[in-house]
Amino acid sequence: MDHIGYIAAAFLIYCFLQKYAAKSVQHMIERSVNSCLLFGVMPAFYYIFEYTSTVYTDFMYSGTRVAVQFMPFITSAFYFVFVLLYYSETQKQASIQREKDMLDTQFNRAQKEFESLRQMQQNAASYRHDMRHHLALLQRMAVNGNIEEIKEYLQTVQTDLDAITPVRFCENETANLVLSSFATKAKKSKIRLTLDVKLPDSYPLSDTELCSLLSNVLENAIHASEKIDDVNKRIIQLRIFSKNNKLCLDIRNCYQTEPIFHHGMPVSKEPGHGFGTKSMAHIVEKYGGVFRFSINDGWFIFQATI
Repeated sequence: MDHIGYIAAAFLIYCFLQKYAAKSVQHMIERSVNSCLLFGVMPAFYYIFEYTSTVYTDFMYSGTRVAVQFMPFITSAFYFVFVLLYYSETQKQASIQREKDMLDTQFNRAQKEFESLRQMQQNAASYRHDMRHHLALLQRMAVNGNIEEIKEYLQTVQTDLDAITPVRFCENETANLVLSSFATKAKKSKIRLTLDVKLPDSYPLSDTELCSLLSNVLENAIHASEKIDDVNKRIIQLRIFSKNNKLCLDIRNCYQTEPIFHHGMPVSKEPGHGFGTKSMAHIVEKYGGVFRFSINDGWFIFQATI
């Protein structure tokens, strides 16, 4: 009966733990090593203390007030410390997860923007393909002597072509689409954007990562330049080149307020900002590259080698 009772109790305890505790413990294990250590330190300490105090001494069986009060005190103290440390660890993990979600969001946004730019290029190709229809219409107008209609029609066609045709800044399709988009944004914000882009034939980044990297560096530069009151000081300079089989990027812009740095990274006090620089750093470090943020003579500079 003793064995049967033991087996039955073990089975019931297993069912209880499987139903109510297994998922919580698995969730804790998947979070971090620190969480597991915090969770296991109390039973480990209790086992070691009980073993040493009963095998080598008679402290636990002495019946003294210290022996009676010691374990409840230690248990409560460990529980209190565990709650504080585990809360801190949980907040840290939540912060990391939020940053990861923001970086994923930015990466997805860059991917969608890249697809939108690619569609724009396809529309431009289709428009050029249909040019013969426009020429036929213009020929009929010319035969009828409708000079004013021809002028108006040509103005409309030119405007449409300018709106959908990316400017050629380099031979790389991905980089050219991104640069064309941000060149338009800079022009609208009255920012003088200088581009010197010479991408090598091969580089480690995927098209989406290249789009994300360029989008973030240019978006941050335009955002900082827009705050400058003096329009003549709104300047952005971007250089991309190859050196020693490495892809090198150098972008610098003027600023209104001097940036704040923390551990070599610029810190933004504006809500929803600051994730672009982390995304840039993540992409560079993913391929074993190096990067640096700095300020020099009124310029905010980002340099990277991949």
